[in-house]
Amino acid sequence: MASAASSTAKDDEPTEETALETARRQLQRAAAHLDVDPGVIERLHHPNQVHRVSVPLERDDGTTAVYTGYRAQHDSVRGPYKGGLRFHPDVTEDECIGLSMWMTWKCAVMDIPFGGAKGGIVVNPKDLSTDEKERLTRRFAEELRPFIGPTKDIPAPDMGTDAQTMAWFMDAYSMQEGETQAGVVTGKPPVVGGSKGRDTAPGRSVAIVAREAIDYLGWDIEDTTVAVQGFGSVGAPAARLLDDHGATVVAVSDVNGAIYDPDGLDTHDVPTHEEEPEAVMKYDAPETLSNEDLLELDVDVLIPAAIGNVLTAENAGDVQADLIVEGANGPTTSAASEIFEEREIPVVPDILANAGGVTVSYFEWLQDLNHRSWSLERVHDELETEMLRAWEAVREQVETHDVTWRDAAYMVALERVAAAHEHRGLWP
Repeated sequence: MASAASSTAKDDEPTEETALETARRQLQRAAAHLDVDPGVIERLHHPNQVHRVSVPLERDDGTTAVYTGYRAQHDSVRGPYKGGLRFHPDVTEDECIGLSMWMTWKCAVMDIPFGGAKGGIVVNPKDLSTDEKERLTRRFAEELRPFIGPTKDIPAPDMGTDAQTMAWFMDAYSMQEGETQAGVVTGKPPVVGGSKGRDTAPGRSVAIVAREAIDYLGWDIEDTTVAVQGFGSVGAPAARLLDDHGATVVAVSDVNGAIYDPDGLDTHDVPTHEEEPEAVMKYDAPETLSNEDLLELDVDVLIPAAIGNVLTAENAGDVQADLIVEGANGPTTSAASEIFEEREIPVVPDILANAGGVTVSYFEWLQDLNHRSWSLERVHDELETEMLRAWEAVREQVETHDVTWRDAAYMVALERVAAAHEHRGLWP
């Protein structure tokens, strides 16, 4: 337990920066390494559009509640806007703008023809019945309908939303358009135009990138220990695939805490959040830990795959991992990144590591537009190819410019986005 003195000191510390502040800071760092038109950089500091809507909902008891929804559209110079929709009580306009910027970079790092967007509703989905969540989703789709579409802006699932949410959203949009428009969202169930492998794609890409980083550092993966914070849609597939590759996954967690076995967990036996919500702590493991303690375990690889801002100036000095691979969006604050850079702990950023989600979303969009589905084997093969191509582009920047992995990824992305802006120009 913290002492009174330490608690007072903590109260006096500045609050952590917002997602928007982090995104802008990272943009400036990348720009400092590149010869890019300052006018383009200035444009990229701001979103193209931000839509704020009111979303009324008739509750099951007959009362009416009104929720606030957002859709931030950052940049579309390389193609339609792309990004998730989250249902979460902490959704804010600035958060959506910051995350939309990250989506722009993520798409550019992967060299796929999308720009960045993000949105959501300020609501705790746990407070809603299934019927209420469906009605809220359909009304949100109607409120956003003028701003989205298969060639305008293509939402996807995020925190508090899932494949079913996307199916409702697609159906509501299609009903108003008078024809089925499967390409308006991605992350749908395969039976209504979703792609096989989309649900596990972010975690799969995290595992692919972690495997490549382990090899780059000259480690034997069979002698590598891994801790994963968050055993959900990203963390679980990543942990299981690394387990299959021979790594020893010693700790995983959910919102209630972490389980730890220095000899390694059977990750395929630990229930994921999708298989049994909040059931990680029911697994019979030698030790249990807090989520905070998991981040400070003495392991080779740490994968924060739960929520943002978990690696901060306060705990970065206590992290004992030799490599960090970001599974969540924005798990490392700028202050923590500087500490890891000083400590020479490589951090592979989210815009590369978890980009499997948007990459397979791109595959899903292609399948929808062409009315032809791909096999799971093809999805996995194509994802492997795209992740390795992106990894090599970022690695080349690391070695050429002697920069961090995060700066290198942003440099790759910024070069591509800036080149598109320079070729398209500024109208009028």
